Amino acid sequence: MAQPLPPPRRPHSRRNEPRFDLRTELYRPAGVDLTTVDGLDVLTVQAVLTETGVDMTPWRTSKHFASWLGLCPENAKTGGKIIKRGTKPGANRAALALRLAARSLHHSDSALGAFYRRMCSKLGKPQAVTATAHKCCPERSRRMARIIYAMLKSKQPYKDPGADHLAAQVQERKLKDLQRKAKDLGYELPPLATA
Repeated sequence: MAQPLPPPRRPHSRRNEPRFDLRTELYRPAGVDLTTVDGLDVLTVQAVLTETGVDMTPWRTSKHFASWLGLCPENAKTGGKIIKRGTKPGANRAALALRLAARSLHHSDSALGAFYRRMCSKLGKPQAVTATAHKCCPERSRRMARIIYAMLKSKQPYKDPGADHLAAQVQERKLKDLQRKAKDLGYELPPLATA
């Protein structure tokens, strides 16, 4: 028997939401509450599940799932040189719903929101929307399509580590990169002594 649903994050309803409990009806076939992921509301989850279904066996990994959605980068190469970059063109409704959900994360105080803001400053808004819609795996990177794949495959609920966790990961990655560069130059980076 399925576990009972936790209370919704947003108790108030909006104008375009259905007049019945769609969240429970989506939970019943999926086995997990996908609305716990920041940016995903019941209508977005409905759009994704009607396109993909709840069975993730057609896709071997989350990367295959994201590629099917058309959210993966497609690099056209010739002679080992990349001549064109972008995503696969397509009119997948699930990908469109995930892009709209990613766009709503600008002010979110979650790992997904922090990832979106970081990608906006690095790539610009259009590429950040696609990157956030693509990249969601609960363990490593926080990207939406991969989170949905992992939740539906493992039937485990999503636990958001928060924006501070992502900031700590970025700082740790920068520190390792600086230490590697210093070692290549023949130097060592000792930590500062705290008083």
